Amino acid sequence: MLVRAEKESDREAVFTLHASAFETSAEARLVDALREQAQPIVSLVAEDKGIVHGHIMFSPVSLSGNTDSKMMGLAPMAVALESQRKGIGSALVRAGLDECRQPGIAAVVVLGYPDYYVRFGFVSSRRFGIESEYDVPEDVFMALELRPGSLTGKAGTIAYHGAFSDL
Repeated sequence: MLVRAEKESDREAVFTLHASAFETSAEARLVDALREQAQPIVSLVAEDKGIVHGHIMFSPVSLSGNTDSKMMGLAPMAVALESQRKGIGSALVRAGLDECRQPGIAAVVVLGYPDYYVRFGFVSSRRFGIESEYDVPEDVFMALELRPGSLTGKAGTIAYHGAFSDL
């Protein structure tokens, strides 16, 4: 399985992957919107023999009162049903976090399953005094400092890119 940057030629497969992984095509449309509207983004696919088995995207988020903090949000991510539980999602998360480190991103946030994301170092965002703009249980909104100490004293509310409001 190869994890690599998404190419223009992957777009249809990525759309189909997200549309089949979720109850509606909203996440697939979100990926398309983020590609067009958000910069910078990290968009990676996991492929084997030319078939896309997984996709992950990171896009900019803002932290209220902290315009100097470069942060990204991990979302959406999908792995084909028949390819799940084979380490593809984990490989995508790790590779995506590595890509986020390169442009000097301070931290990444995610809204997801705590039991899954803690393995990558994510902790409750409340530890840093950071909350989500969405009304979600405290344990499912998590943050990861890519540079140690980068969230110290940076309390506030995370706002996702406007494309998320269309979900």
